[in-house]
Amino acid sequence: MTTEARPFDRAALEALYVRLERPLYNAAFRWTWEPEEARELVQEAFVRLWAKRDEVRPETVEPLVWRITLNLCRKRRRWHRLRTFFGIDRDRPDERPGADALLLGVERAREVRAAVEALPDAEREALLLTHFSGLSYRDAAAILGVAEGTVGSRRNAAVRRLRGVLEVHDA
Repeated sequence: MTTEARPFDRAALEALYVRLERPLYNAAFRWTWEPEEARELVQEAFVRLWAKRDEVRPETVEPLVWRITLNLCRKRRRWHRLRTFFGIDRDRPDERPGADALLLGVERAREVRAAVEALPDAEREALLLTHFSGLSYRDAAAILGVAEGTVGSRRNAAVRRLRGVLEVHDA
């Protein structure tokens, strides 16, 4: 007796959005540092997921939406770097204080932001998924397509780098 996988329908998408919107937003915000842009990236990820709904298997949908979101974040970051390089994005309000700035102080928030932005992408992704989004190493490994131990190593390397950079600024 074979059982067919339930198709990925609108109700499943809505339930997934309700469950993952906040963690995905947290990760996207740490890539862009712009609240509205982070919201747009999460929404775009779900639009793309919906477009692929006929190809989506229920057991892989969660890692897929994470990968889509992270890929969109990488693409947006490259786009902003190019625009800045060519002088198109000079007026972009990079330093608007947000909730992090209010809690840590404007200077400390800038230091933390710069330190996180300076991380290699692989380490940043591991840190964002496990620390800021609260995912387990197993879930992060499934999203990133690497072993659990690799996620742990990357996260620990990111934490060491951040501590090193932020302790230098505190001295």
